[in-house]
Amino acid sequence: MPPVNAPYRPEGLIARPLHARIDAGAVSHNLARLRATLPAGPGAPRLWATVKADAYGHGVARILPALRGADGLAVLHLNEARACRRIGWNGPILVYGGLYSPADALLLDSLDLHLVITHAAQLEWLAHAPLAERPALWLRYAGDIHHTGFSADDYRPAFEAACALARRGLAGEIGHLNHYARADESDGVDAADAAFRAVIAGLPGPVSTSNSAALLRHGARAAGTQWVRPGLALYGASPFADLSAAQLDLRPAMSLHSQIVGIQRVQAGAGVGYSGAFMAPAATTVGIVTCGYADGYPRHAPTGTPVIVDGVRTRLLGRVSMDMMAVDLGPVPHACIGAPVTLWGASGLAVEDVAASAGTIAAELLTGLSARVPVQLAGRDAGP
Repeated sequence: MPPVNAPYRPEGLIARPLHARIDAGAVSHNLARLRATLPAGPGAPRLWATVKADAYGHGVARILPALRGADGLAVLHLNEARACRRIGWNGPILVYGGLYSPADALLLDSLDLHLVITHAAQLEWLAHAPLAERPALWLRYAGDIHHTGFSADDYRPAFEAACALARRGLAGEIGHLNHYARADESDGVDAADAAFRAVIAGLPGPVSTSNSAALLRHGARAAGTQWVRPGLALYGASPFADLSAAQLDLRPAMSLHSQIVGIQRVQAGAGVGYSGAFMAPAATTVGIVTCGYADGYPRHAPTGTPVIVDGVRTRLLGRVSMDMMAVDLGPVPHACIGAPVTLWGASGLAVEDVAASAGTIAAELLTGLSARVPVQLAGRDAGP
């Protein structure tokens, strides 16, 4: 995470006309939308708001006020948890990475930390650590994604070891966590959930299984757990190839904006960009946009990737360079130097559309935005 006291850099103080706009109000709306998919009342699932990767590139400090309605935050590692405490979050924090070494146990210095436990050594480290506070533990089942976690054979011995720590006063409640590999598919969780339920059958403790895709596509299963863990949908991007964010009533929390800074008249047969990756089939008017791969825009985005110039949808041409890209001004004959450009997240151009064209996912674009891109906050007077 960047320092929580990093200076706010409004666009008006930056010469280069490129900026991201962050809308905390959209995060608040999306949180309420996700909450509404869950049953209400006593025993309803609680909600971890996943803010790892500095809130998917949005900045935890910028959006924290919008997450006050969450029951807890979920981060990757303990330094991220400590940063959340410094900026004022006093509620539960789930740490997906748990402990990376025995020394990490020294960072367990605040109340209401929840550690995801993925291998037996982490339990040994806790058994021999001088703990300042007693964390809750969540045993992760390897499941069908097989990234980290315990196998079916190893799960119950791990649970017994965790219970032994709890009896010694070294751990709090022990829960059970799974992450589906195919939650975005209509039939993607049935077999995986059945296997997980068989492994934890008869074991006490809360259960958490659902990310954004599982919550939105498999709500009945999410409703039968004690905690859900949405991430991507909080920021207004759809986790599905067949449903847009707008169809899910999600609002984009980040948009990326630039301007036309140059115009070229390219003759038929001439190349545009490095290696002549686009060869003009006819005389073409090309706009040069100040944004490139050093800003986090994907270098591999091909010709045809959508952009919006002065309110008109057009396309990227050729290869994205470090600091700029070329766009087709044929559909925008009135465009001139200084014309506004939307690269994603506003004017009807979803970040998922750009990601799909570039052969990647929305989360990669959001989290990959470069630190050199200045940020405006929606609703704040940030200059022209």
